[in-house]
Amino acid sequence: MNANGFLIDTHAHIDGRDFAADFDEMLARAADAGLSHIVTVGADLESSQAACELAKKHDHIYCAVGVHPHDASRVTERCYEVIGDLARNNPKVVAIGEIGLDFYRDRAPRDEQERVFRRFIRLARELALPIIVHDRDAHERVMAIMREEKAAEVGGVLHCFSGDLAMARECVDMGFYLSIPGTVTYPSNEQLREVVRGIRTEHLLVETDCPYLPPVPHRGKRNEPAYVRLTAAKVAELKALTLEDVGRITSLNAKRLFGIGEKDQAARIAYRIRNSLYLNITNRCSNRCSFCAKFEDFTVKGHYLQLDHEPNADEVMAAIGNPGPVDEVVFCGYGEPMLRLDLIKDIAARLKQKGLRIRINTDGQANLVYGRNILPELAGLVDCISVSLNAADAETYARLCNTPFGKDGFDGICRFLSEATKHIPKVVASAVTVPGIDIAAIRRLAESLGVEFREREYAEVG
Repeated sequence: MNANGFLIDTHAHIDGRDFAADFDEMLARAADAGLSHIVTVGADLESSQAACELAKKHDHIYCAVGVHPHDASRVTERCYEVIGDLARNNPKVVAIGEIGLDFYRDRAPRDEQERVFRRFIRLARELALPIIVHDRDAHERVMAIMREEKAAEVGGVLHCFSGDLAMARECVDMGFYLSIPGTVTYPSNEQLREVVRGIRTEHLLVETDCPYLPPVPHRGKRNEPAYVRLTAAKVAELKALTLEDVGRITSLNAKRLFGIGEKDQAARIAYRIRNSLYLNITNRCSNRCSFCAKFEDFTVKGHYLQLDHEPNADEVMAAIGNPGPVDEVVFCGYGEPMLRLDLIKDIAARLKQKGLRIRINTDGQANLVYGRNILPELAGLVDCISVSLNAADAETYARLCNTPFGKDGFDGICRFLSEATKHIPKVVASAVTVPGIDIAAIRRLAESLGVEFREREYAEVG
């Protein structure tokens, strides 16, 4: 598979006759499309065994074993034993699945589907493997059974997710990923596009479910792993990210869930999102915001940002290297960059000589930290400063952001924003759409201070 692959098809059925005639060519097309790995998923004993054999033969193929709910009536004690043995004896088995409920076709009695689903969740917990869940027209029962059987202990993925945004959030709260298939490209599937917009990319996977559900423009034809690129591209469009961003993030998600591939945990000083180059220069913060994802995970858009030390100027410039064409360089890591004001001024001066545009994302507390107005020091070095306002009053700000400066924290931000307009060409106040926050009031405050305003979706924080 392509050594530079950045996509993972997390749910494929490539073991059967649909790919027998051109299997090698299919894998070559997948590599050309940028795939690094494929997870081939069993739907019964025969396909589970075949999936294991494929995984043994190909380094980049992993597998899952299980029985589809269509065949629930045929599941015996022997089936559970065989699936368990396959999982125990093959290190390439990364999940139990696909398992679940299908109340659309109803090819097996619903009570039997539920019984089998429960048993497989218990088996997954016994084996400490995540589950791959098939859910069609059975949302309430799937969620109820996963809760009752404590599926959150092992986690997993709702494959070919077909629920609404409320269900998606419930799944995420349980620690499950949502896998997005090619149906996200279908003109009629606005509900799935709403889910993609409303859920952080860090909770999404991409899949083909091939040979089924081909994306546009291949509807009516056989689906194959290469086409996962089209699904990822649609997700990128919906999230206002690049295809590379989505590939990097969803592949990291898959690696974490399934334990596949190499996990790069080297901290990034310079990292790309969209066509911007971000600089991660400290993990220290002035505030301790309640909505900050840092307290759960140091990964942002697929980049690991927990520094083992604060880099000096030479280390930062080495990390930047030759950035090529970028829209801007942004001081914004997993910490408050203005705590390293001298470093910012040094690096910004060097980068301005190269003709690069500079932005700082900040909590707006720098004047309080340094006990002076530092904004004149940034004049001519910084093109844009974005300040996390997040509240329209001091009480709300203190509650959300846990500022160490008390009431002065909120007042200080307001003064900082107003003063910044005298020294920096573009000043933006931002606010995260935390549930219950009066965004309209924050917008009015920002406008009264003479700055632009930007909402940041709560689903995209981090």
